[in-house]
Amino acid sequence: MSKHSTTEITSDSIASDNPIHQRLLSAYVYAQPLIAGKLLEVGCGTGRGLEILIKTADHYTGIDKYKSLTDELQGKYPQADFYAMVIPPFAGIPDNTFDTVVSFQVIEHIKDDKTFLKEIHRVLKPGGKAIISTPNKKMTLTRNPWHVREYFADELTALCQKVFSKVDANGIAGNDKIMTYHDQNREAVKKITKYDILNLQYRLPATLLRIPYEFLNRVNRNNLDKQDTKLVKSITVADYYVHDKPEESLDLFYMLEK
Repeated sequence: MSKHSTTEITSDSIASDNPIHQRLLSAYVYAQPLIAGKLLEVGCGTGRGLEILIKTADHYTGIDKYKSLTDELQGKYPQADFYAMVIPPFAGIPDNTFDTVVSFQVIEHIKDDKTFLKEIHRVLKPGGKAIISTPNKKMTLTRNPWHVREYFADELTALCQKVFSKVDANGIAGNDKIMTYHDQNREAVKKITKYDILNLQYRLPATLLRIPYEFLNRVNRNNLDKQDTKLVKSITVADYYVHDKPEESLDLFYMLEK
């Protein structure tokens, strides 16, 4: 799966990626008590939290756009089902099929986000629950050219309320250790973006920004690791927590009920 390990698809084995990997993994950890019955994961990726989900659900189904990933995961987890598809829609998945749907760090990549949420709603059984996460735009350090958009908490709440009968808005936040890393990252990014005097990161097409973004982001993460190795390597899931004020959190973490 190394060919899919970029700064956007964060690795669980690259040392400098550890703070972000633990942040992404925390969504799975804190979603686990909310999961029941038949589970669908939309955007299973490299299977970051799969061990957590498979042990919790009665049955696991994962979908992702990369067939190489779904094929590899299918071989590793024959008791589950994996499908490759570009979403939305969730082609071939019947209405009212799943008790729970999870989708972490996916909606920001989806052009038609309302249809995406409608598809989650469609495949949930009545009374079923969905748990989604996405970056909090308020905490973003720079433009991410892989994201179609990012959301402020009130924007995501308003969107979800158009589709779901109940929206429980929370966030994934970090302790002092996490915020020290976040502040170091912010200062490092400022040193890079100060040269963007024409504000090209927001004016150029996303496709033109992806290669320089990946290169500079990787250099930045490696430099942060070198300057404070103990901090980067010491961060764990336990340094993140669910916060009832999503607007103050690093990621938005919402539970939606059909």
